[in-house]
Amino acid sequence: MAKSELEVNVRNSFAGLLVAQGVLAVLFGIAALFWPGLTAALFIGLFGLFALVWGLILVINSFLGVGRKSLWWLETILAVLLVGLGVYLLRNPEVTVAVIILLVGFTLIAKGITDVITGLFSKDKEVTDNKWLFVIGGVLGLVLGVVVLAHPVTTGLVFVWALGLYAVLYGALNIALAFRVRA
Repeated sequence: MAKSELEVNVRNSFAGLLVAQGVLAVLFGIAALFWPGLTAALFIGLFGLFALVWGLILVINSFLGVGRKSLWWLETILAVLLVGLGVYLLRNPEVTVAVIILLVGFTLIAKGITDVITGLFSKDKEVTDNKWLFVIGGVLGLVLGVVVLAHPVTTGLVFVWALGLYAVLYGALNIALAFRVRA
């Protein structure tokens, strides 16, 4: 297989993972926006499943980037944390809403930092061509994460809506990035 053909296959795999991650985020976001009165256990289960699948997709994506992406290791760290969070939440559905709000806040901040660092410092063509998508998504995650941590109890229903809106926007940005990467 020629190098250019391998490069096209890797780019297409990367784009496919971005689309899968984006669709998953949009679906989770729509569920959070249109069913904000979900029971805490159902919401925790949905978010746990979302975090687990998101982390698994990031693991695959980061390993595809070994030797090809400059910050693959940063994505791997985030992926492992997301998988751990997903497994923890699925195994412990009795987690209180306050704890889940804090965990989500920290997750949003970690993802925001990862995206901003990737957008600003990565030398990879996929990133440099789409730097603004990474930075916007990262800043959005950081701001929402800080708001969630600043007001974990009073956030309540607004938290579910804000998380849903973030997931829809993040998913849409990933889908847009996938089309730009593939092109």
